[in-house]
Amino acid sequence: MQSNCKQFYEGCGKEGQIRCIFLSEFHATAGSKISCQVPPDYVSKEVFDAINVYIIPKPHLQKCILTVNAMDIKIVGYPVGIEDQQKYARNAFLFNLCFVCDSWARSVQYEPVVKKLSEYLIMMEEESCFLSKQEDNKSKLTKIFETVINDLNKKKVTTIVEGDTTIYLKIVTHKPDPPIVKDHMVPLLLVDYKNTPLENWDLTTQQILPYINGINHIARIAAEADVETNLVKSCVQNLVYYGVVQLLPILKYSNVYMTQNLKSLIQNTSLTNACRKYVALKPDKTKPTIHKIFQFYASMTHGVTLRAICQRICPQNHNIDERKLVIFGLQHKFIRCIHKYPVFTGSVPSGRQKMYTGLSSFDEICCKTGLSPSSIEKDIDKDTNVTVIWK
Repeated sequence: MQSNCKQFYEGCGKEGQIRCIFLSEFHATAGSKISCQVPPDYVSKEVFDAINVYIIPKPHLQKCILTVNAMDIKIVGYPVGIEDQQKYARNAFLFNLCFVCDSWARSVQYEPVVKKLSEYLIMMEEESCFLSKQEDNKSKLTKIFETVINDLNKKKVTTIVEGDTTIYLKIVTHKPDPPIVKDHMVPLLLVDYKNTPLENWDLTTQQILPYINGINHIARIAAEADVETNLVKSCVQNLVYYGVVQLLPILKYSNVYMTQNLKSLIQNTSLTNACRKYVALKPDKTKPTIHKIFQFYASMTHGVTLRAICQRICPQNHNIDERKLVIFGLQHKFIRCIHKYPVFTGSVPSGRQKMYTGLSSFDEICCKTGLSPSSIEKDIDKDTNVTVIWK
């Protein structure tokens, strides 16, 4: 068995390769055992004996995807029972086809493949006792497993031909659910999709696309496009899911930003050139120097507003559009916005104090109330029962 990658952990979301495929069956006299395994002995007898109760489970768990994460491995299986009083010693043939991954690996993408391959083996068993007479077919089954593990790890697709039967298997990557889209969030269309003809989008996207510029938030887009807000949210959420749009915080000169991973801007030449081109205030003039761009980003720190940085560096004198500079930095995660969350610390909140729960940022409160950030700040400054958390 291969050692686990210590830099990863369960739930990290990283996909791993199929390390092993094995077939387990319940033998009439020997009990649960591994009858075929590729590569051999990847799952040792000691490990299997410790977890076999989950590999050949009770009947009510048959034909269900089961995932077992134990002993530094993750096993994805689909236990099956084929009943036939005349054909089998105990009136049924119980087996489980299992994929084995590293314990940290995301395995949900393998579940449909495991199920489909198991149903293929059920069909072969019912037609010709392919599994229960494994002494005759073990070399064929081993070859099938070798083909599946090699092709799926390399190409994510494979074709199996056994006799007159052909089966196609493909790993489909499951994307995580997109975040909930709120009124104050700002969608930005990614570069790869900017030249897509408008008629190629659905009708709702066609209506709102002209207003998606990295500056307008959802509520403003809905108002300017004359589209119901919830419909805009659903549309943008769908675009985020398919990697067409990225969500950013509202760009305000009162915002405070912090730098992170800024060295990649200097180390990656193509990224450097893309940044200089993107942030240019006047594209027909000389592109801004990376030195000035880096200086602007490096000035972003806790307690320093975007307005203060602009007053000190005067980015427009260096052909830099500070709004595009912020958008580029957020998009490539060179910077992040420090949000302010008001918290009411008194006994009984009233009026606007009910919104100061520490869960809603200034941006969200401004969108809900229609007030400017300066109005909210003045209100909070006068209220001794409200504390502001920056995070």
